Amino acid sequence: MATARFCVLFFILSVALAEDAKVKHKTATKPVRLFTEEELKRYDGGEEGQPIYMAVKGVVFDVTKGKEFYGKDAPYNALVGKDSTRAVAKMSLDPADLTSDTTGLTEEQLKSLDSIFEGTYKAKYPIVGYTASRIFNEDGSPNKDFKPEDQPHFQTKDEF
Repeated sequence: MATARFCVLFFILSVALAEDAKVKHKTATKPVRLFTEEELKRYDGGEEGQPIYMAVKGVVFDVTKGKEFYGKDAPYNALVGKDSTRAVAKMSLDPADLTSDTTGLTEEQLKSLDSIFEGTYKAKYPIVGYTASRIFNEDGSPNKDFKPEDQPHFQTKDEF
Protein backbone atom coordinates (compact mmCIF):
# COMPACT_ATOMS: atom_id res chain seq x y z
CA MET A 1 0.00 0.00 0.00
CA ALA A 2 2.80 2.42 0.92
CA THR A 3 4.62 1.55 -2.29
CA ALA A 4 1.49 2.29 -4.31
CA ARG A 5 1.09 5.68 -2.62
CA PHE A 6 4.73 6.47 -3.23
CA CYS A 7 4.40 5.56 -6.92
CA VAL A 8 1.27 7.69 -7.34
CA LEU A 9 2.85 10.64 -5.54
CA PHE A 10 6.04 10.29 -7.60
CA PHE A 11 4.04 10.10 -10.85
CA ILE A 12 1.96 13.19 -10.08
CA LEU A 13 5.00 15.19 -9.01
CA SER A 14 6.86 14.08 -12.16
CA VAL A 15 3.95 15.14 -14.37
CA ALA A 16 3.73 18.48 -12.56
CA LEU A 17 7.46 19.03 -13.03
CA ALA A 18 7.28 18.15 -16.73
CA GLU A 19 4.28 20.41 -17.37
CA ASP A 20 5.87 23.33 -15.59
CA ALA A 21 9.38 23.09 -16.99
CA LYS A 22 8.84 26.27 -19.00
CA VAL A 23 7.11 28.24 -16.24
CA LYS A 24 9.12 30.98 -14.51
CA HIS A 25 8.80 31.72 -10.80
CA LYS A 26 5.43 33.09 -9.77
CA THR A 27 5.54 36.23 -7.69
CA ALA A 28 3.04 37.11 -5.01
CA THR A 29 0.37 39.50 -6.19
CA LYS A 30 -0.09 40.93 -2.72
CA PRO A 31 2.29 41.39 0.20
CA VAL A 32 3.50 38.22 1.85
CA ARG A 33 2.63 37.63 5.47
CA LEU A 34 3.60 35.60 8.49
CA PHE A 35 1.45 32.56 9.36
CA THR A 36 1.20 30.84 12.71
CA GLU A 37 0.34 27.12 12.69
CA GLU A 38 -3.22 27.98 13.76
CA GLU A 39 -3.68 30.51 10.96
CA LEU A 40 -2.35 28.13 8.33
CA LYS A 41 -4.84 25.43 9.43
CA ARG A 42 -7.68 27.68 8.20
CA TYR A 43 -6.54 27.17 4.60
CA ASP A 44 -6.84 23.38 4.46
CA GLY A 45 -9.23 23.19 1.52
CA GLY A 46 -12.19 22.33 3.72
CA GLU A 47 -14.16 25.51 3.06
CA GLU A 48 -15.48 26.28 -0.42
CA GLY A 49 -14.24 29.60 -1.77
CA GLN A 50 -11.34 29.78 0.69
CA PRO A 51 -7.79 29.63 -0.74
CA ILE A 52 -5.76 26.47 -0.16
CA TYR A 53 -2.33 27.04 1.39
CA MET A 54 0.54 24.69 2.04
CA ALA A 55 4.00 25.34 3.44
CA VAL A 56 7.24 23.69 2.38
CA LYS A 57 10.52 24.69 4.03
CA GLY A 58 8.66 27.45 5.88
CA VAL A 59 7.43 29.09 2.66
CA VAL A 60 3.63 29.29 2.33
CA PHE A 61 2.28 28.67 -1.17
CA ASP A 62 -1.21 29.24 -2.54
CA VAL A 63 -1.96 25.84 -4.13
CA THR A 64 -5.59 26.67 -4.91
CA LYS A 65 -5.08 26.19 -8.65
CA GLY A 66 -4.11 22.59 -7.86
CA LYS A 67 -7.48 22.03 -6.17
CA GLU A 68 -7.88 18.63 -7.85
CA PHE A 69 -4.76 17.50 -5.95
CA TYR A 70 -5.02 19.52 -2.73
CA GLY A 71 -8.71 20.35 -2.24
CA LYS A 72 -11.19 18.66 0.06
CA ASP A 73 -11.17 14.86 -0.43
CA ALA A 74 -8.34 15.19 -3.00
CA PRO A 75 -5.39 12.77 -2.87
CA TYR A 76 -2.92 15.23 -1.30
CA ASN A 77 -5.30 17.17 0.93
CA ALA A 78 -3.37 15.87 3.95
CA LEU A 79 -0.45 18.11 2.94
CA VAL A 80 -2.34 21.43 3.09
CA GLY A 81 -3.05 23.76 5.99
CA LYS A 82 0.37 23.04 7.51
CA ASP A 83 4.09 22.90 6.83
CA SER A 84 4.52 19.49 5.17
CA THR A 85 8.25 19.70 4.51
CA ARG A 86 9.07 16.23 5.86
CA ALA A 87 6.20 14.59 3.93
CA VAL A 88 7.32 16.23 0.66
CA ALA A 89 10.92 15.13 1.25
CA LYS A 90 9.87 11.55 1.95
CA MET A 91 7.03 11.54 -0.60
CA SER A 92 4.81 10.38 2.23
CA LEU A 93 1.27 10.95 3.38
CA ASP A 94 1.90 9.31 6.75
CA PRO A 95 0.44 11.60 9.46
CA ALA A 96 3.74 11.36 11.37
CA ASP A 97 5.51 12.98 8.40
CA LEU A 98 3.16 15.97 8.13
CA THR A 99 5.59 18.32 9.84
CA SER A 100 8.32 20.84 9.15
CA ASP A 101 10.88 18.73 11.05
CA THR A 102 13.67 17.51 8.78
CA THR A 103 15.67 15.78 11.51
CA GLY A 104 16.96 12.40 10.37
CA LEU A 105 16.18 12.78 6.67
CA THR A 106 18.67 11.13 4.35
CA GLU A 107 20.83 13.09 1.90
CA GLU A 108 18.69 11.67 -0.92
CA GLN A 109 15.47 12.86 0.75
CA LEU A 110 16.93 16.34 1.28
CA LYS A 111 17.95 16.53 -2.38
CA SER A 112 14.46 15.39 -3.39
CA LEU A 113 12.97 18.07 -1.14
CA ASP A 114 15.09 20.80 -2.75
CA SER A 115 14.23 19.57 -6.23
CA ILE A 116 10.48 19.51 -5.58
CA PHE A 117 10.61 22.83 -3.71
CA GLU A 118 12.39 24.58 -6.60
CA GLY A 119 10.92 22.69 -9.56
CA THR A 120 7.32 22.34 -8.47
CA TYR A 121 6.25 24.65 -5.69
CA LYS A 122 8.34 27.76 -6.42
CA ALA A 123 7.78 27.36 -10.16
CA LYS A 124 4.05 26.67 -10.07
CA TYR A 125 2.49 28.35 -7.06
CA PRO A 126 2.59 31.93 -5.76
CA ILE A 127 4.22 32.55 -2.39
CA VAL A 128 1.82 34.17 0.06
CA GLY A 129 3.96 34.17 3.18
CA TYR A 130 6.21 32.36 5.61
CA THR A 131 5.59 30.26 8.68
CA ALA A 132 6.38 31.86 12.01
CA SER A 133 8.71 28.96 12.75
CA ARG A 134 10.91 30.01 9.83
CA ILE A 135 11.41 33.47 11.29
CA PHE A 136 11.22 32.83 15.04
CA ASN A 137 12.85 30.25 17.28
CA GLU A 138 10.67 28.07 19.52
CA ASP A 139 11.22 30.46 22.44
CA GLY A 140 9.90 33.38 20.35
CA SER A 141 13.28 34.99 19.80
CA PRO A 142 14.19 36.04 16.25
CA ASN A 143 15.92 33.46 14.08
CA LYS A 144 19.18 35.27 13.34
CA ASP A 145 19.77 33.05 10.29
CA PHE A 146 16.59 34.30 8.58
CA LYS A 147 17.36 37.00 6.03
CA PRO A 148 14.30 38.26 4.12
CA GLU A 149 16.43 39.39 1.20
CA ASP A 150 17.59 35.78 0.70
CA GLN A 151 14.06 34.38 0.61
CA PRO A 152 12.33 33.26 -2.59
CA HIS A 153 10.58 36.13 -4.38
CA PHE A 154 11.26 38.62 -1.61
CA GLN A 155 11.03 42.19 -2.78
CA THR A 156 10.99 45.04 -0.31
CA LYS A 157 8.15 46.71 -2.20
CA ASP A 158 5.98 43.63 -1.52
CA GLU A 159 6.24 44.27 2.19
CA PHE A 160 4.90 47.85 2.11
